Parts: sequence; structure tokens; C-alpha cells
Amino acid sequence: MDVSEVEVENILTRTSGFLETVTSHSLQPYRGCSYGNSLCGVGCYVQHSYWVTKGREWGSFLEVRSNAADAYLGQVERERRWARERRGSFSIFMSSATDPFVPQETRYGVTTSLLETMVDEPPDQLILQTHSQRVRNSQNPLARLRERCEVRVHLSIETDRESVDGLPPHASSVEDRFTAAKQLHDSGHQVTITVSPLLPIAEPERFFARIADSATSVIIDHFIEGDGSADGSRTRKTILPEVLAKIEPASVGLDYREEMVRIASRHLPGRVGVSIDGFAGRFQR
Repeated sequence: MDVSEVEVENILTRTSGFLETVTSHSLQPYRGCSYGNSLCGVGCYVQHSYWVTKGREWGSFLEVRSNAADAYLGQVERERRWARERRGSFSIFMSSATDPFVPQETRYGVTTSLLETMVDEPPDQLILQTHSQRVRNSQNPLARLRERCEVRVHLSIETDRESVDGLPPHASSVEDRFTAAKQLHDSGHQVTITVSPLLPIAEPERFFARIADSATSVIIDHFIEGDGSADGSRTRKTILPEVLAKIEPASVGLDYREEMVRIASRHLPGRVGVSIDGFAGRFQR
């Protein structure tokens, strides 16, 4: 993997499209993702963005935005004012096009520095989205930040299967992610498990019961409607639908999502979000 350090002028991006009703801004501490060759990278919609990849293979590069915290400080006052005037609140989704807790975070600490900076200059809300159990290493700055603003940790667990035939390994094991979710939840953090994209689940009742014990809420997001295209056409360019169909033919359709929503609602009544509504904190009742 090609890892490089870069400096950016701006780190806060005003949201549009899929995220527009979720938060006022998105923030990417890195460009590219070390998990691009893992299971979660197979269907990742970001691989289709030439603006991000510049023609590079997804999973082959990572740009470390080494001055991200300083860039945040340079923008925060202006963007907070804009967001409160235009969107009602200043809210940040970190991250939509990378993972805040790639393994290189241990060395470079970009996400950690951003969280610590936000303690002094907080948004009104932070949604921290990750596929990695490494988020639990940030409990201290997250605890201080949640005294200043609303913090939601979104931890993706797409299936209860530790391996999926035909796909590469998970970036973090299912067990490790459940353990991290439970630790954060029991420490008082607001944790949402994002089943995104929804993969075939071997034992749905047990899976959602465990989520209910480990998190505040759950979001179920199918690649249809969830990959930034209306019909899942981005994901259909990848091997993911073909692999899923071999395991569970129904899983490539929205009826499967609705079945999982029904099961999840028995375990988390009023705490089940579907697709973009879930990411925006709008849950079914």
C-alpha cells in the first residue's frame, strides 16, 4: 500500500446527496482506505469515485491528512455559523469516504487529534462511523467530547458470519466489533450498530438479540438504496451480489431487508432505522 502524508486547506465538506439530511458536514481524516481489500471494501461505493481514487485501485493507497486538526480549527467558526443558519445545527459525519480507524491511525493519530480538537471547538453533533474495533481506543476523548455535544458511534457489523465464502476476510472480526460495541455502550456511549450493507445472516434472532445487548440502536441498510444509487447499480458492478445470491438468494432483494427489519424490531422496538432514515436518527416505531 502506498501511504503518503498530505496537507489540506479544508477538512469540512458541506453535505449534499445521500448525507444531506443526515449531517451538515462530512469530514475525512484520510483519503483512501486501508480496508479497501477487505470484505467491507468489496462493495464500498467510494471505489467508484474518480475524484477520490484518481484512477488508483481501491485499497492500494492512503493519504494521511496530517494537518487535519489545524484545518478544522481554521474552518470551524465559519462552518458552524453557516450550518446553524442553513441547516439548523452544525453536525459532522466522520467518515463517509474512509475509515477513521485505519491501522495507520496508531502511527499518525489524525482522528485522535481531531477528536481532541473538537473537545475545545465542538460541533453540535458528531457521528463517528467505522468498521473497526479500534474505535474503543478513543474512549477517553469521546467521553470528554460527549460532555460538549451529542456523539453517536456507528459501528458496522454487516453479518454474523466470521467469513463469507467468495469474499476476502473482514477488516475486524465480528467478535471483536461486538466486544468493542459492548464496551463503549456499557461505558455510557451512544452506540448504533450499522448492518450496512446487509449481508446474509445465519442466525437472525440471535444476531439482533446480541445487538440489543451491545448497542442503543441498529440501522439496516441494503445495497439497493444504500450505495448512493436508486437501484444498487454501483454495487452490481462488483462481485458482491453474485456472492450473496449463492449464500442466500433472497438477500439480494429488498424483501430480505424488510424481513430483517421485522426481526430486529422484536429485539429493539422503536430503535430500528432503515437506510438513510436510520443514519439520520429517524427510527421506526
